[in-house]
Amino acid sequence: MRITYPVPAQTSSVFVVVTDRTPTDLTSIVPWRMGPSHRRAARDALGTPRLRLEAFRSTRSPWRRMDLSTEDLKRVRRARHHVVVTSTAPVEEQPEAAQVARAAARGIAEAYHGVLYDPLTGAAVYHCAECPGERRDFDLGDDWLGWRVSCADEEHACVLGLGTAAPVGADAGGGCSCLVTISRGLRRFGLPEIALTGLACAHSLCAVTVLRAVAESLLAGHFAWLSSGSRWQTETPPPCRAVARRLRMAGIDYAVLSGGAGPDSSAQVPGTEHGAEPGMSEGLRGRLVVWAGRPDRESGRMANAEHEAEPGTVHEENGLLRVRLTPAAAARSCLKLGLPGGHGGNPHPHHTAGLLVA
Repeated sequence: MRITYPVPAQTSSVFVVVTDRTPTDLTSIVPWRMGPSHRRAARDALGTPRLRLEAFRSTRSPWRRMDLSTEDLKRVRRARHHVVVTSTAPVEEQPEAAQVARAAARGIAEAYHGVLYDPLTGAAVYHCAECPGERRDFDLGDDWLGWRVSCADEEHACVLGLGTAAPVGADAGGGCSCLVTISRGLRRFGLPEIALTGLACAHSLCAVTVLRAVAESLLAGHFAWLSSGSRWQTETPPPCRAVARRLRMAGIDYAVLSGGAGPDSSAQVPGTEHGAEPGMSEGLRGRLVVWAGRPDRESGRMANAEHEAEPGTVHEENGLLRVRLTPAAAARSCLKLGLPGGHGGNPHPHHTAGLLVA
C-alpha cells in the first residue's frame, strides 16, 4: 500500500545574520566574498526572488521573534542589525537554491563577524575562517535538519525526562514509549516534516539518529522524483508523490509511514507558534497543526479528515508524515523499551556515545 503527499510549486528559505556592525553595501560581499562553490549561481540569482538581501535595525526587524533557544533569542535581540537573506524558488530547483542562499548568508556573517541563524531548523549555522564554507554537494547532516523532542502526552509527562508523573503504558522495567521526535527543515525541500513516534523515552539522543536516517532516505527519493521531470501546472491541483508505506533500509523493512502524528496526541510543527515560517506552501500555511479526534479550532470541523477522504493521503490538517520503526528495525537499534544498561534508577539517565548508533 502507498501513501501520497502534495508537493508545493515553490518553497522558500530565510537565513538571518545578526551583527553589531553596520551593514553597508551588501552587493560588495555577495557574490564577491562568497566561497567559490556557489559564487556564480549567487551572481546570477542576486536581485531575483531566488536571492534577495535586506538589512534591518534590530528594533525594526521582523525576525526578532524566532523559535530559537533562550540564549540564541537573547543574542538575536541584543544585536544592532539583522541582515536577512531570502530565497524563493521552484521546488525542482532545490536543494541548490537553498544552498546558494545559505552560502550568501555565510559570506555576510563572515564579513560582519555576525552569527547566522536558520529560523526553519531553529539553530545557528556556525562558520569559521578555516572552514570550507558552503559545500557544493548537498548533505542533510550539514545543519539542514533540526528537530524537537517531546512527550506524546504533555499532561502526563514521563518521569524519565519531561516531568514527574509516570506515563500511562510504562512497562515493568520503568521504560515507556512516550517519545515523539519531529523534524524541522524538510519542508523547505517540499517534503512534509516527519514525526517519529513510539520511541523509548530513555533514548532521546538515539531517536535523533534514527530520525536523520529516515529523513535522508525519504529525501533522497524525493529529490530523485523531482529530477524525473514532474512539474507544477497552474491549471491543475498540486502534484502528489506516492511513497510505499514500508520504508526499506539496509535490506530490511525499517519503518512504517502514515499520515498524522498519532491517534491520541496532537503535534505542532515547530516554529508555527509565532506564525508561518518559510519553506511552507501556501496551502499549508497555518494548517500544520495535528489534531486527532478533536475539532479544528478555526473551522469547528473534525481535523482527522483521513477518515473522510481517500485513504493513505497526507492532508493539510495533518501535514506530517508519521513514522514508526518495525519490530525488526527496533531489535537492531538502541530504541528498545526499557532503561539502558547502567541506568541505576536515575530518573534522568545519562546518554553515552554508544546510544547514538542505531
